Amino acid sequence: MTRMRLERRTVLAAGLAAATAALAGCRDRVRTGQPTPEATSPAARATTGAPRAAVAPSTAAAPAPQDKIGRRDPQDGSALTTVLTRYLQPTRENPDHPMYAGAVALCQVGGAVVARSVVGKALRYDAGPVLLPESKQVAMRHDSIFDLASITKVYTAILALQQVDRGRIDLAGRVVDYLPEFSGTGKDAVTVSMLLTHTSGLPVGAKVTGLPDDAARRAAVLATPLVAGAVPGTVFRYSSVGLMVLAQLVEKVTGSRLDQVLKSELTGPLGLRDTGFNPKTWLSATDQANRLVATDARSSRGLLRGVVHDDVANHLGGIAGHAGIFSTAADVAVIGQLLLNGGSYNGTRILSEEITRRMLTNANTGLPAVDPERPNRTSAHGLGVVLDQPWFMGWLASPRTFGHTGFTGTSLVVNPARKMVLVLLTNRAHPNWSWADPDPVRVAAANAVGGPVKRAA
Repeated sequence: MTRMRLERRTVLAAGLAAATAALAGCRDRVRTGQPTPEATSPAARATTGAPRAAVAPSTAAAPAPQDKIGRRDPQDGSALTTVLTRYLQPTRENPDHPMYAGAVALCQVGGAVVARSVVGKALRYDAGPVLLPESKQVAMRHDSIFDLASITKVYTAILALQQVDRGRIDLAGRVVDYLPEFSGTGKDAVTVSMLLTHTSGLPVGAKVTGLPDDAARRAAVLATPLVAGAVPGTVFRYSSVGLMVLAQLVEKVTGSRLDQVLKSELTGPLGLRDTGFNPKTWLSATDQANRLVATDARSSRGLLRGVVHDDVANHLGGIAGHAGIFSTAADVAVIGQLLLNGGSYNGTRILSEEITRRMLTNANTGLPAVDPERPNRTSAHGLGVVLDQPWFMGWLASPRTFGHTGFTGTSLVVNPARKMVLVLLTNRAHPNWSWADPDPVRVAAANAVGGPVKRAA
């Protein structure tokens, strides 16, 4: 059985081939009506803090790229479907459970859809977890709405870089000069760019439980100390706290809450009507029933569906810089295309070409990386995006390939040389995140649409 660590994800080799094997019989060990003990227990999951009301995303429809599905080539949707279907049941990489209940994938080349696939269920289990009767399960759809988890960081980065474009934020500026509450030993050396490149020395998570209100929780984020012995700017250490702090900085310079900035500066102008925080506040009852994708079904919080999976984001009212955005594959693909286009999409400019180039350029050249879960990863990282990581990009990885992953089983990969955007959204945390590591299917999907090629600079 694959044993998951209690933080982000475990190490997987990058050379997984695209799945073509015949489907094996399902060995899902959850029996209808019977709760299943947790395979591993994560750190204490507390109940939600008082939520802040969310801002509904734009109601303007996003321009849909031309759908060219049906071509018989390596990017034909059948290749993705073969891959995604394989992982609906136990595999050699994950022999005790299916990797997920369902998944959606979308691949674009040159802005046109060349492949897409949808498999499985958006909802399969009730709290317990208990396997639901087939009649109560909800099928996955191309427009299903997922908890993006850490892909939220890309959106926060874009919102911050807009303020750099406008002269309100200096990437070389000290964070404490914008947020005086960002105090503690060594933290006066942390710059804004270090938050974006994960070189600040801040830890992965913040302690926000047991505090009386949202103000206290936000203050606790800013007061989070550096990792013992950390020297800002010298080592890559993945840190969700850095993006939590960056979100507060964006709120400070704009005078608006993060969800409001998201709507007014990004999703609204791009017409991304299916993207936003706290989707139960802006989705109709029908869409909540048919389109929301479930995550955890055995935590102390019960079945999570339309509620952010990340505990810290949940305590912050579902609105945070590191996690909390929900979206569809089509809407996520627009973000990838936006960056691939140099900061504009369908005539709407969101970022300048200059800041977009900086965002997609490795800012950590020569720096070591410290990641206990992936000891072989490199520090390659732009301003809010991951660069050149075969452990989830597979054969699409190259020095210019960028993207991000999310703990709930989501990923975005963009290969500029191929003009390719690949979005893979799975609900691997449903019903239990510890059942599976999503990296094998991420690599297999990338390999299915990418094929083996010589790495280019």
